[in-house]
Amino acid sequence: MRLGVEAALVDGALLPGDVEIDDGVIQAVGVAGHGSGIAAPGFVDLQVNGFAGVDLMAADRDGYVRVGEALLEAGTTAFQPTFVTAPEQAHLAALRAIPADAIGPRIIGAHLEGPFLSPKRLGVHDEGGLATPDLALLRRLLDAAHVSQVTLAPELPGAFELIDELVARGIVVSAGHTDATAAEAHLAFDRGVSTVTHLFNAMRHSTPRDPSIALAALARQDVIVQVIVDLHHVASDTVLVAWQAATDRFALVTDAAPAAGMGDGEFVLGGRRIHASDGVVRGPEGQLAGSALTMIDAVRNLHGLGVGLQDALRAAAEVPARVVRRPDLGRLIPGARADVVVLDDRLDVRRVLVDGGERVAR
Repeated sequence: MRLGVEAALVDGALLPGDVEIDDGVIQAVGVAGHGSGIAAPGFVDLQVNGFAGVDLMAADRDGYVRVGEALLEAGTTAFQPTFVTAPEQAHLAALRAIPADAIGPRIIGAHLEGPFLSPKRLGVHDEGGLATPDLALLRRLLDAAHVSQVTLAPELPGAFELIDELVARGIVVSAGHTDATAAEAHLAFDRGVSTVTHLFNAMRHSTPRDPSIALAALARQDVIVQVIVDLHHVASDTVLVAWQAATDRFALVTDAAPAAGMGDGEFVLGGRRIHASDGVVRGPEGQLAGSALTMIDAVRNLHGLGVGLQDALRAAAEVPARVVRRPDLGRLIPGARADVVVLDDRLDVRRVLVDGGERVAR
């Protein structure tokens, strides 16, 4: 099967020609022919708390199917269900509810955003669910389901013991909801923390003499930064500064709340009421509570700031796939899985394929 496109994003460059797929695998790129649109790797979203009105913290299989269908419409072919801070039993229930069978996009694994977070940088997370670093608790959570990423505050006493456990198990450790100084951040990065969750948000503020974890992450070539480019969480100039510092290690994420894809209204995230208005989602005290962002809108926003389309698309697929060490995702090369999004010249999603199977067609 050929896609009938005029070009494809192949390792960061737009290659003229069509894409050939067979048995769910990319067979060839740059195939001679006439077509329209651009084929790009399906988007990989590392932080989806909810979508289409569904709170993944309390979702059943039908809820996951609804989320999956909505994610596909926005070009996302793989994602991490993300669970905010909660008491242990709520976390265990959410982990055990992750479907084992297909729901449309791939479920990479769970992203535990807590409970080992700084009480100083909670954001909308419920303080009642916080836990001090506890290796036994971590092991119980990891035994409940396949966990692919854990966000924690590395400056907390005992956090390094958790980092060592996660690194030994091959689980991605991300720093987030943290009050870490730059010095504390560097120690954590040296220990095995390889990425940061929503750069600049829910982090110690940076100053010229106290650069904090955010600038420490940008200064290191071995740390991938995850950024919410909805132009509400991070100002445009700040996004561009981060981009210039970390172009090849800049991963787009949505931090999507149940409001994503739904417009204005009242929703629930992790048992707490949130409100969406004019594209901004806030909690009961007015703090940001995830986003209403989709991955295709994140690509459009980044591109709209002057970043090349090829680079913006890489930030939505190849780079986040690197975070979770999935070389089989986020690339359109012969032998890769045929997870593809086809865009028109207005960057509208026209087709989405997972394993070569058509999931969205317009």
